[in-house]
Amino acid sequence: MSVIKFLQPALAQRTPLFDAKHETAFRLFNGFAEGFPQLVVDLYAQTLVLHDYTKAPLGHPQVIEEAVDFYKTELPWIKSAIVKIRHSETPAGRNGTLIMGKKRNHWVREHGVRYSIDLLMNRDASFYLDTRLLRKWIIENSDNQRVLNTFAYTSSLGVAAQAGGAHSVLHTDLNQKFLNVAKVSYTLNEFPLDKKAFQSGDFWVHMQRLKRADAIFDMVILDPPFFSETSRGTVDMAKNTTKLINKVRPLVADGGYIVAINNSLFYSGADYMQALESLTKGGYVEIERTIDVGEDFVASDTIQWVTDPAPFNHSTKIAILKIRHNPGA
Repeated sequence: MSVIKFLQPALAQRTPLFDAKHETAFRLFNGFAEGFPQLVVDLYAQTLVLHDYTKAPLGHPQVIEEAVDFYKTELPWIKSAIVKIRHSETPAGRNGTLIMGKKRNHWVREHGVRYSIDLLMNRDASFYLDTRLLRKWIIENSDNQRVLNTFAYTSSLGVAAQAGGAHSVLHTDLNQKFLNVAKVSYTLNEFPLDKKAFQSGDFWVHMQRLKRADAIFDMVILDPPFFSETSRGTVDMAKNTTKLINKVRPLVADGGYIVAINNSLFYSGADYMQALESLTKGGYVEIERTIDVGEDFVASDTIQWVTDPAPFNHSTKIAILKIRHNPGA
């Protein structure tokens, strides 16, 4: 079966997302939702990133070749293509190989903000496309706010806060290599660069240190990985959602926000909402709103979810929590 019969309608549906200068980024084809689960295609400015999910260590070269040829014809301004083979036996295969062109893009522009990317640094592409609408919300709600961005990765959410006029942004992640990408984003946007605002280290140690220092923030972004473990603690998105939120809650000013993100495929939206609602007893936490994932990720009404994400529209489940110190006062 030719993959093109799936790519054509998907491309037509995404026409409104293209920009005249070809600097933006979004999901061109979500095979899991659009009938061909072996392939996902992302666009980063003028670079294609093809994620080959074929259950074989060498992927499916024929599908990749067919897809690249299709996009070269339909989008002749594309300059390069990278393939990432999900089940490759080598890190290089999983992180990606440049299969077309000589240079890949190193930044994208979204909502007027430039974000540094390193498309071969990791199994993903260093910039999560499914949180595009959340970045927009952060830009619109971070003016003069003190922001803490935990599990920052390359810190696109923290960069969005800085772009929105935040008073200060503290970026924390276990891996300094990822935070270095965030620093480049600052340079691209001509933001003031304070190296002390980019801190690598264990989440649990960081939060305890900030608590001892009586640090207070108006917005805390909590975007942990599905699972990680250090000698100081374990992050398990399906088991300790409330523990993670309660860990950062003492750092939030009265009336401030926690941006709580859960991207576990195996944790239903109902279970996540139930965990969040358990925190609202007593009035100290309020679920102010949820934020959807963009239509390029949920382009079909017939998605077969591993677990139902409702009331969220995607397995990347985003909630904005408002924190009160003295409810009813």
